[in-house]
Amino acid sequence: MISPLLANIYLNTLDKLWLKKFHHLGELIRYADDLVILTRTKQQAIDSIQVLQAIMKKLDLTINRDKSKLVHLFDNKEGFDFLGFHNRKFEVHNKGGRPFYAMAHIPKKNAMIKMRAKIKAYTEPRNKLYLDIKELVKGLNRKLQGFKNYYKISPIAYKWLNKIDWYVLERLTLFYNKKKNTRRKHGNLKTIQEEVNHLIVKLARN
Repeated sequence: MISPLLANIYLNTLDKLWLKKFHHLGELIRYADDLVILTRTKQQAIDSIQVLQAIMKKLDLTINRDKSKLVHLFDNKEGFDFLGFHNRKFEVHNKGGRPFYAMAHIPKKNAMIKMRAKIKAYTEPRNKLYLDIKELVKGLNRKLQGFKNYYKISPIAYKWLNKIDWYVLERLTLFYNKKKNTRRKHGNLKTIQEEVNHLIVKLARN
């Protein structure tokens, strides 16, 4: 792992070589040291791997084989993770309600786990119990807005982000009940929903 700045400087050679000599094989998309090559055929994909390995060898770099794989997208079952998203074909419906498959992306599993962890880390500390719940929501909204700005570029992400919205409500309910010394840790959810629902940045509005 190298820093994004060093990766961009070092792998600029890869970008230039690909555009000049190998663009016919497929589209190379790179961010720092993470990259994806989109091809039309399996043979193009295999040729791309060989070219990539050769260029990396010239640059004295190695490919992380544990994180690298060849993915077949046409059967609507396989996908790949890139920059916090899981990308594959999903079933969608046209205006007439007819189903078809189209490429889309959703938050990857690990990204969902990290979102929950950040929300828990912010709402769990006992030293925050002195805050009014509305003050807690204001601070939490800064994190939620960041999640929303990043993941809402996907038109179908709301189905997964809705789970985060409910998790936020659960964490706020736990906070409220701790603050009030209520024995039922998960009670009063409806009360909390009515009190702060209009204040929380919602991730899952489509």
